[in-house]
Amino acid sequence: MILMTHALEIRDLRFSYPGMPPVVEGFNLSLAEGEIGCLLGSSGCGKTTALRCIAGLEPVHGGEIRFRGEIVSRPGLTVPTEERRIGVVFQDYALFPHLNALDNVAFGLRALPKPDRRKRAAELLAMVGLPGSGAKYPHELSGGQRQRVALARALAPSPRLLLLDEPFSNLDGDLRERLSLEVRGILKAQGTTALLVTHDQNEAFAMADTVGVMRKGRIEQWDTAYNLYHRPTSRFVADFVGEGAFIDGLASDSDGIDTVLGALKHCPGCELKPGMPVALLLRPDDIQHDDAALLKAEVVKKAFRGAEFLYTLRLDDGKQLLSLVPSHHNHAVGEKIGIKLDVDHVVAFPRAEGADD
Repeated sequence: MILMTHALEIRDLRFSYPGMPPVVEGFNLSLAEGEIGCLLGSSGCGKTTALRCIAGLEPVHGGEIRFRGEIVSRPGLTVPTEERRIGVVFQDYALFPHLNALDNVAFGLRALPKPDRRKRAAELLAMVGLPGSGAKYPHELSGGQRQRVALARALAPSPRLLLLDEPFSNLDGDLRERLSLEVRGILKAQGTTALLVTHDQNEAFAMADTVGVMRKGRIEQWDTAYNLYHRPTSRFVADFVGEGAFIDGLASDSDGIDTVLGALKHCPGCELKPGMPVALLLRPDDIQHDDAALLKAEVVKKAFRGAEFLYTLRLDDGKQLLSLVPSHHNHAVGEKIGIKLDVDHVVAFPRAEGADD
């Protein structure tokens, strides 16, 4: 039997600041060679602290971190950052203002002869879409260009792991999404193993193969973006990822749920017992506008999104739902419209589970 060695493996990681409860606890993660992972979560969930532990900037107080099977962190052992062969791309770029782009990229290649350093740096600038920009200084570059230089510099020594700490948060939304996709393409072309930290779901989904939703210092679910959205394993993940609303339902049999919007006959994997009160997750695309429908809901908010409106709808019992409606159906706030369910992926949780904080 051949045992696979992961590029990065973390087992039961724990870290706390003096006199404080653990910031990271029960944290587990595995990254295969060439895989791009992401730690996604709100401020204070521990994602940046976990990244600092992986980088060797913080000692761990429990568990272990392995690079290609080699232990680099455990209690009492912290392999220095410079010996871990990692690259880091920071939120603020961290470029040297007195060096031009070429010299910034070449900075980590001091072991090579100068001509080789400059050749490698020029190749990397071209790879990140900045050919001929080597003579420009950071203040002469746009935010997106500076981030590309920072990426080229991190990739220059061929790191065995690349860490990206909120790398696009200083950029505007359109550029952030476009650059996320471009950086993913660059990393995949290089076969680079990478771990991204972000609070931005669009950024996470655009870049990563696998995303870990973090909560209270641990990963709640480590999965593909598709599964996080359509098959969340906890109500916390269901609430956190994407948009949606919960309505009450009642499990009618092993694979059915009765709701005020009608009966749903399939809930694979929900493991609900007949008669159990449930909270049913409904995404905006699950609620269809239908003028002929008997069930009506009041438009209480509307957000124009070009091809679609995102309506916030209120049922007679006061519950609110979200619905994506083609923008040629332009209904006024206060108007009642017909709606019906069109659910592909039924996601329900026992109502007793509640909305996790």
